[in-house]
Amino acid sequence: MKIAVTRLLGKEKSDAARCAKAGHTCYSVHPLRSDLRESAIAEFVKGVSNKEFDCIFFTSALPAKIIAPFLKKGPRVIAIGPQTAKELEQSGIVCETLPGFYSRDFVPYLGKWIDGKHIGIPRADVPNPALLDAIAAAGGIVHEFRCYGLEPTRETLALDTADAILFTSAMSYTKAIWTPRGDLLVMAIGDITAAVMRTGGTVPAVVGDGSLEGTLAALNNYLDNNQSG
Repeated sequence: MKIAVTRLLGKEKSDAARCAKAGHTCYSVHPLRSDLRESAIAEFVKGVSNKEFDCIFFTSALPAKIIAPFLKKGPRVIAIGPQTAKELEQSGIVCETLPGFYSRDFVPYLGKWIDGKHIGIPRADVPNPALLDAIAAAGGIVHEFRCYGLEPTRETLALDTADAILFTSAMSYTKAIWTPRGDLLVMAIGDITAAVMRTGGTVPAVVGDGSLEGTLAALNNYLDNNQSG
């Protein structure tokens, strides 16, 4: 299938190869763009330099790509997934990778270690109260840095040649301008995105595990079970 994948501009570089491994082709569509907050980035890097954090949690690949080149030896670093870890490792940052693909996996992963620890989180200017509340409830002290905003591009997504569309985040769905078609297979990268889509009146035919690879595997399973003839 030819899949339109919602991405921030610049975050799509490995999508084609990963889709090809699953037997599909893809291209990027951009409902959102990033707006960097230089002062917040500088404040975070200064905090790392001053050893203010016991742990850093990178919740997506974009802040890792932006910030990692400025980091020297720092505290314990956690990446939300392999793509985020790859961005960190390319800058020589040793990190651990969560076993799942959601920020809700962070506190269970750290366990009792988090109690009393200062956690630095450079992330998008999008509320995530569940993560912050979970850290606080476990005894951690949160230092959140809104390093970039997500702004709608207000562009109509080019889907005329697509067989499917994959929404990679809840916000990429809510801010997208697109026209559903009866023959367009709609997918969600994970259950959080899927829930927001259903609330918005769009029921995804395929729901992944929070990763591109997991969604492609779910797609292939769906196709195997729904092939005519």
